[in-house]
Amino acid sequence: MRYCLFFILITCFTNCISTKVFNDLESRYAKIKIEKNILENSEDSLQQSLDKLDMKWKETNSYLENSRDSIKLGLKKNRLLSEELDLVKKNSSLKIQESISKNNALIKEIAIKETELLSRTERIDNLEKIISSQKKVLNDLKNRISDALLNFKGKGLSIRQRNGKVYVSMENKLLFKSGRWNIELQGKQALVRLSKVLEENPDISILIEGHTDNIPFTSRGAIESNWDLSTKRATAVVKILLENNKILPQNLTAAGKSEFVPIAPNTSVDGRAANRRIEIILSPSLDKIMELINSEIQ
Repeated sequence: MRYCLFFILITCFTNCISTKVFNDLESRYAKIKIEKNILENSEDSLQQSLDKLDMKWKETNSYLENSRDSIKLGLKKNRLLSEELDLVKKNSSLKIQESISKNNALIKEIAIKETELLSRTERIDNLEKIISSQKKVLNDLKNRISDALLNFKGKGLSIRQRNGKVYVSMENKLLFKSGRWNIELQGKQALVRLSKVLEENPDISILIEGHTDNIPFTSRGAIESNWDLSTKRATAVVKILLENNKILPQNLTAAGKSEFVPIAPNTSVDGRAANRRIEIILSPSLDKIMELINSEIQ
């Protein structure tokens, strides 16, 4: 009886415990199942995320590969551009240096030309001053000769200035008898007065030209032609001028022109009288002018 009661108690207790445990287990199982579902859902979601990440990774990797190729291509282009730029810089530098050299050479040439131009301008200025000075000297000389020979005007005497020279023309009626070369008193007086003016101008060159008309010289003796007559008359004038010892002989030149440089037609008496003359041509010294011209040529 005691054993039956104990068994019954044990059985009841066991049943009570089993039901409780079962319910607890069932509850835990339900929770586990829920958690399993959650985990399964999470796993699916995670797998989806992993799939998306994998796709993103692949896209990213592909992009990186493409970017890497683009970068390589870009770097290659940059290198080529850099090399081209270096070449351009080098060529530009060479061209700049060449241009600078040309400009420097041009500047030097211009400086030389400017110096030459200044020197030439200075020589031209000096030449103009000399010419101007000579013009003044000739003007003064002409005026002084005109004043000195004033009493002989109208007696076959004329004074004119042209081509940078002073011309003193004396017809034969003032100086010589027909066919003669000895100077008459009146002509000698005129030449003496002229020599007084010339002695004050030692730089003046004096050319004495004898001229005749075209009538042939027929007298016999020392004169054979108009060449002889014109030359002797020019020489006779030189001798009178040299009586003034202040006139330098080296400044005097005598020349006979015969009838070949007429100033009037030989078809009339007056024309032939005008052609029979002595021309005293006064020229300033050209030494300084020639010196400047020679320096210009050199």
